[in-house]
Amino acid sequence: MSMMSGKLIRLIETHEEQINIRIIRQIRHDAGLTHLAGLPEAELRERGREILQNLGHWLAFGDHEKIEREYEGIGKIRYGEAVPLEESIRGLCVIKDEMIDFIHEQGIDRDSAALYAEEELERHVWRFFDLLVIHLTRGYEMEWRHAKRAAV
Repeated sequence: MSMMSGKLIRLIETHEEQINIRIIRQIRHDAGLTHLAGLPEAELRERGREILQNLGHWLAFGDHEKIEREYEGIGKIRYGEAVPLEESIRGLCVIKDEMIDFIHEQGIDRDSAALYAEEELERHVWRFFDLLVIHLTRGYEMEWRHAKRAAV
């Protein structure tokens, strides 16, 4: 990643609390996220904080095994909390969208280097969130299959 993308990542990490407030507000007011909105605020805040504060580390060093374990675990938890899979995925999308919207709203110079840095960051963020969705879905489905077998 470029130095400029690194600056954008640090901007996200240092404004984690402000972005997290936006994320929680969006989840609480989205009529399609009723189950997710019903989770304790501390849980929602922690999930956002973990991603936002560690974004640079995740993007630079991406420990895929840790991401796999953690988000498969979250998928299992969401299944146990009866949060529909679609809502669980949409919750991750809210985090990603609010993070990207925050960057766009910062009024950073719009020269070609800055635009390239934003595009580069967005590409990396999209790939990272694709991984989160894949592993969250895998964990959710593993727990669903386990519960289905146990019910038989």
